[in-house]
Amino acid sequence: MPHRYTLKLAHINDTHSHFDSSRVHFTVDTEGKLYDSFQGTLYFNHFKGTANAHLLNLLKPDAMVLGNHEVDDGSAPILAFLNDISFPLLAGNMDMSQEVSDKCSPIKGHENLFDYDDVNSRAKVLIKPLKDKQVAIIGITLDQMAEIARPDPDMIFINAIETTRNTVKHLKLQGIDHIVVLSHLGYDQDKILAERVDGISLIVGGHTHTLQGEFKVLGLSSTPYGVRVNNTAILHAGKHAETIGIADVEFNESGQVISLDGHNYFMLDDQFILESKQGITTSDYDKIRAYLRDHPGIRWDKEDATITQVIHSQYRPAIAALEKQVLGFIPKNLIHTRLPSKSLPHGSEIAPLVCKSIYHEAKLMYSRVDFALHNAGGVRHSLNKGELTLADVVGRLLPFDLSLVKYQIKGQHLYEAIESAINSATNNSVTGTGAGSFPYTYGLKYCYDGRKPLGQRILSLEVLRNGSTADVPDTWESVDRQEHYFGVSSAYTASGKEGYSPLLQASYQQAIEGLTLPSAFIRFMSHKQSFEQDILPQLEYISHM
Repeated sequence: MPHRYTLKLAHINDTHSHFDSSRVHFTVDTEGKLYDSFQGTLYFNHFKGTANAHLLNLLKPDAMVLGNHEVDDGSAPILAFLNDISFPLLAGNMDMSQEVSDKCSPIKGHENLFDYDDVNSRAKVLIKPLKDKQVAIIGITLDQMAEIARPDPDMIFINAIETTRNTVKHLKLQGIDHIVVLSHLGYDQDKILAERVDGISLIVGGHTHTLQGEFKVLGLSSTPYGVRVNNTAILHAGKHAETIGIADVEFNESGQVISLDGHNYFMLDDQFILESKQGITTSDYDKIRAYLRDHPGIRWDKEDATITQVIHSQYRPAIAALEKQVLGFIPKNLIHTRLPSKSLPHGSEIAPLVCKSIYHEAKLMYSRVDFALHNAGGVRHSLNKGELTLADVVGRLLPFDLSLVKYQIKGQHLYEAIESAINSATNNSVTGTGAGSFPYTYGLKYCYDGRKPLGQRILSLEVLRNGSTADVPDTWESVDRQEHYFGVSSAYTASGKEGYSPLLQASYQQAIEGLTLPSAFIRFMSHKQSFEQDILPQLEYISHM
């Protein structure tokens, strides 16, 4: 009788140091009454890689794939992380063969790193037993790393598809057919990988924060869990460890997944918060609790006492002080989404406010600032109604301490930058690096039609002109392609990454001394204390799809 090759798989992705509980917002409509519920508090990344390594070691994962944020500051934090972890870090298409010999933070040859084998042009592979067979685990990350992160010059990222194809071919020749790819390519690129490389049993992915599973009744996505492409099952588990994916997988002898039963699960606190414009009764609360308990994607698992004790004794005290520093008040829930959608046709509700803070604080320092421009990926979280603390900003909303840059740029290059960034975010005529490049603005208003030919998709681009006195209203005027304008962006955006290369045509770029992305928002909140007025839409977007 042939063996049944079964595997219990648990997976999380894009944790971004969310080891404390995260707020999750659900919208539930029962009997015509609309409710909002969410759980938990903020996460932290105050201790960076040290806390990540410690807490991940306690979870005892079999493997982890390198993501782009691990490469934000070159090899030094990667080396520290590798030294601290007790599990393999897979980066099968990261070639360290050219690493400089006198580097102060060398990672080449590290025992915990499974990187690129440049001699054989394939990934180093983690092998695990599977009854009388073996299962191979390959880690593949973005080959466009230089476009979205800050790798050292000697960190080379090889083509993801070719590396995977070469590796799978070698494994098949060795008689290993059960092949799992841990991917940090994103959902769309995972589907392309599965289509173009035969023989992958399973892809466990991340990067795009794709939540698979049936969550439409909670106001979230509805994407099949374990979608199949070219006989390869693809799994994603959202973001921030808000959910854990758990799958019972059965393979046949040749490595194909013949059965996959599983789901992503939100792990909720029993003491969730419930809100409704119609008011809340005890009966309502009990009804929603029962409704949530019946949902196939929700579990009410208790927290692990050991890990909780570690967090609260070693890491939580340093965060508590930040939580006590209240910056202001958020009058309503503000949702951050990278791309516009049917429910949010103008995209993120918080990114324009971040842009306004950059604009406002830079304008206090310089006589002329015309606009602020920032990429969607630089804003990391939605904001919930209530007090906004320093911890919320530096730990959840704007965790990247990026310096700000003022620059002068011709209108023509502004047209090019806006279109190029959107094309990159939506894979419209170009292979992008993810939705994080989508542009948000303040003082700059645009209309993009993705159905138009390349180079003609910005139908209008206008700049805000402030009234000269309180009695003279602000006006919008068309951007003149031959005139020069003064903008402010994060150093990351201004460096031309993720489709923003036209910004490198600026007449000059100047770092703004003493002002960073989070500090601008913090200062702005200290002036404003609350967002009393909504920002009028700064963009109109028509998809090419």
